[in-house]
Amino acid sequence: MDSKILLENGTNELEILEFKLGENSYGINVAKIREIITYQPVTPVPNAHPSVEGIFMPRDKMITAISLKNALQMGDDDSNDGLFIITNFNKLDVAFHVDRVMGIHRVNWTEIIKPDATVNNEVEGVSTGIVKFDDRLVIILDFEKIVSDISPETGLRMTEIEALGERERSSVPIVIAEDSHLLNKLINDALTTAGYVNIKRTEDGLEAWNYILEAKDKGELDSKVQLVITDIEMPQMDGHRLTHLIKTDDKLKDIPVVIFSSLVNEEMRIKGEALGADAQLSKPEIGNLVRIVDKLVTEGKTAVAE
Repeated sequence: MDSKILLENGTNELEILEFKLGENSYGINVAKIREIITYQPVTPVPNAHPSVEGIFMPRDKMITAISLKNALQMGDDDSNDGLFIITNFNKLDVAFHVDRVMGIHRVNWTEIIKPDATVNNEVEGVSTGIVKFDDRLVIILDFEKIVSDISPETGLRMTEIEALGERERSSVPIVIAEDSHLLNKLINDALTTAGYVNIKRTEDGLEAWNYILEAKDKGELDSKVQLVITDIEMPQMDGHRLTHLIKTDDKLKDIPVVIFSSLVNEEMRIKGEALGADAQLSKPEIGNLVRIVDKLVTEGKTAVAE
C-alpha cells in the first residue's frame, strides 16, 4: 500500500508500525519513520542522558541512538541485537532501539482510543493512543515527548515568546486542536502571552470540527472562529482531515488554518498545501507560530468577517 496517499486527501487514516519491547506491543506512525535497520554498534557519549545509547553514522550522517526500554523505565537495554527505527520529526533524526518489528497496520483515527488519566497524565504520560489488533492492545507512543524529556531544548522554545516583548491584547477568536494536554496548554500560554485572549482549546480534530460547525450553524463564526491551529496526529480526527473539511466548506474556506506539528517535513508540507493549509510549522517554532498568527489575523480579518 502507498502510505503517501493516506493523509494527502484528508482521509483520516494512518499507518502504524507495530514493534515489540520484550513481549509488549507498541506503535509508531509510519509517517515519522525514515527507515528500519539492524542494530549497529554505537559510540557512547560521555555524560549523556541514561537513555542515550550513543551515536553512529549510517551513510555519513550522525544519528543519536535511544534505548526505548530505558526511556520507558523498562530497564537498561545492553543487547547488541534488535533493530533501530530511524525517525524524523521536529527536524531531528533519532534512532530508537527496539527488539523486533511485527508489521504495519492501516487504521482510521476513529479506531484509536485516547488514554484516560489512569494511563496518561499531562506531565508524564508518553502514550498518545491505544489501538486493538485481534487479541492484543498496541500502545502508540509519544516519541516527541520521549525525546524532549531526554533533551528539553528540542521541545517548544518558550523563550522565543518572551523575546517578542509587550504586545496589545487581541480578542480575535482562535481554535486550537491538539491532543497532548501539555502541548495544548503550552500553545495556549504562548498565544496568551502574545496577547491573544479569546482561545478555544479542543483535544482533537473532531471536537474542533463540532465546535466550528456549531458556530457556523448559529451564525457565530466571526465571534468564535477566525483562525484554527491544528496538530496532525490526533485520535478521532487528524489535522489533515480537519483542514480538508474546513477548506471544502464554502462558509469556512476563508478561515486561516495553521498546521503546527512535529510531522511537518517536505512531504507533509506538500500534502498540507494540497489540502489548503495557510501555513505549516514544525513544533519547536513557537515564536514563528505567533508571527504567522499575527500575519494571518491581519490579512484574513476582512475575509473571515464576510
